[in-house]
Amino acid sequence: MTEALPSDPIGRRVICDGEYATVCYVGMVPPTPGIWLGVEWDNPLRGKHDGSHEGKRYFTCRHPTGGSFIRPKKANFGINFLTALKRRYGINDDWNETMVIGKKTVELVGFESVQEEQSQLNTLFDISVRECMVSDAGPKGEIHSCCPNISTLNLSKNLLSSWEYVADIAFQLEKLNTLDLSENKLSLPSDPSSLASSFRKLRVLSLNRTGITWIEVLRCAVMWPALEELHLASNNITCLERPGNCFQSLTLLDLSNNHISDGNQLLSIADLPRLKHLIISNNRILSINFSTQPGCCTEEFVSLNSLSVDGNNISQWSFINELNKLRNLQSLNCQNNPLMVSDKNPETVRQLIIAKIARLKILNRTEILPQERKGAELDYRKMFGKEWLKSGGNRDTDNNNPSMDFLTEHPRYNELIEKYGAPDDAEIQQPQPFALKNQLLTLSIICPDKPDQKPIKKKLPDSMTVQKVKGLLYRLLKVPGSELKLSYESSKMEGKEIQLENDLKTLQFYSMENGDCVFVRW
Repeated sequence: MTEALPSDPIGRRVICDGEYATVCYVGMVPPTPGIWLGVEWDNPLRGKHDGSHEGKRYFTCRHPTGGSFIRPKKANFGINFLTALKRRYGINDDWNETMVIGKKTVELVGFESVQEEQSQLNTLFDISVRECMVSDAGPKGEIHSCCPNISTLNLSKNLLSSWEYVADIAFQLEKLNTLDLSENKLSLPSDPSSLASSFRKLRVLSLNRTGITWIEVLRCAVMWPALEELHLASNNITCLERPGNCFQSLTLLDLSNNHISDGNQLLSIADLPRLKHLIISNNRILSINFSTQPGCCTEEFVSLNSLSVDGNNISQWSFINELNKLRNLQSLNCQNNPLMVSDKNPETVRQLIIAKIARLKILNRTEILPQERKGAELDYRKMFGKEWLKSGGNRDTDNNNPSMDFLTEHPRYNELIEKYGAPDDAEIQQPQPFALKNQLLTLSIICPDKPDQKPIKKKLPDSMTVQKVKGLLYRLLKVPGSELKLSYESSKMEGKEIQLENDLKTLQFYSMENGDCVFVRW
């Protein structure tokens, strides 16, 4: 702790008994003699009042119990950057080459050389001084002379109180391209453009848990002319505005763990020309609506390749339909949404998403293989075949005119018909109601390429998946399940073979009945 106050204590960040605060008042608080600091704690539960004492207001807090008065000697105003750097990476004068573990003395081989190497500050390029109480740059020019090669700097959770102090540090680091300022409370600069030279090469900036708003971000954007990645997680951001000419080089924007509830707020950033990755996980988003008609590509988010919407309130398929309008979307993360934990099987939900978004290649961090896409699209075509016919769909192309309501709900359906053909009656046959007599199917298992293999009669539950059937055949035929290819022929439609392409679907899903033949090839 320090007895001396800095020359400009108001607005400075301090740490006291392990808690962070901002100094809002310096002076007397009668009737108690002596100087007091009025502070607003980051943790409002740490305080006692809102900046008032005995009816007199000394400062203002955002929370009714966010303020306290403390003596200056209890407040630590921090240290300069170079001091913190030397403490973390410098040589320890009390170095001892041995240490005692239990009753044994152990020689520490190689540790001194490692520490000596770290002490060569001018060779370090990736630095972390997180939670080192850094408050300012220190003597002018010293950072540049001691460690000019730093390109990646973690300054998170320190005592930096303004962008001017950050700029004093960054200006001396000519190679700086990645900067983490998370968990600092920085006052806005009066003239952000005057600080742009300090961050001229900055490509990646993290401002998580800083309390910054989107409006403040836009105000500061002129400071970061070359920025490509911006992380703004956990800042209680609720609304967005158009960035104008800002962030023209931005390729990644992280808005996770904020309070955005209206998905259409995202349209405010839809014109960012190079934005490839958008992370909006753990917000409160329900839906989004692009300006184009169902089945048409939008001119919004023209470069967007990857979208993360995990942990939102998405419960309607219309959200997924809208994403198909993004012309370059290839990767989607959407776990922990009501849509993903609906009454449908999780695997069925996955297949529906794949079928609805044509260009998707990765879903929930798992690659979509061509075989899975084909199976998902064929299943989708079959699943909604009855609705398509009822809405005005027709196997005759000239007469195929499904209603607008159907196309709004299933914008890719006509596209899938063009790709695979219209579903026939057998494919869209309604499965029989589940009852005891329908639980077991008597099937003939035939190996058409192995004439010496006699047909096998088996009774299998219609709830059995294709994958489990392959496991059974592995035991019967001694052929690895991964090499098996299954199809079946219905007793009602001789000569037509239907592929069992999706291992996770059940026999009931494929409308298999008693007397059908299962063909096995490998």
